[in-house]
Amino acid sequence: MKCLSITRVLLILGAAGAVGSPLISKLAAAQKPPYVAKDIPPPATKAARVQITEGPALELSRKNEAIIRWTSNNPGGTDEHFGVVNYGTDPKVLEQTARSHIRLNRNHSYTVFRVRMGGLKPATTYYYTVDSIEANGKSDGVKSPIGHFTTPSDRASLK
Repeated sequence: MKCLSITRVLLILGAAGAVGSPLISKLAAAQKPPYVAKDIPPPATKAARVQITEGPALELSRKNEAIIRWTSNNPGGTDEHFGVVNYGTDPKVLEQTARSHIRLNRNHSYTVFRVRMGGLKPATTYYYTVDSIEANGKSDGVKSPIGHFTTPSDRASLK
């Protein structure tokens, strides 16, 4: 049997497909879209009460960015969720918002959220509170008390 190169096989299949080959039609019909509606599970049962079990805490702080991390019991609801941090330089005015996408694991009893805040000013104290929301924007009702951190100065980051 003679060995055909991949390029030659593709050319033959392409030519056959161009004239309406039954083989190509069968191959195309056998292809299944990656997901169909029946493959996507309905939202998980919402937790009766979502509460933070660890944190929130500062995981990383640089002169112009920071990451806040916290753990809560698994909130349930839609698998697509967002960790949300509301922050600002005045504890009474937390008007900036950072969000980070997460996909819940239904097999875990807890969820770890990590949210990166960018565009921060060096040597500045920021106040923040955290929450989590479903993909539809509905809060899980897990708002934290106000925390704070100070970004390092330009000088500290040069060391």
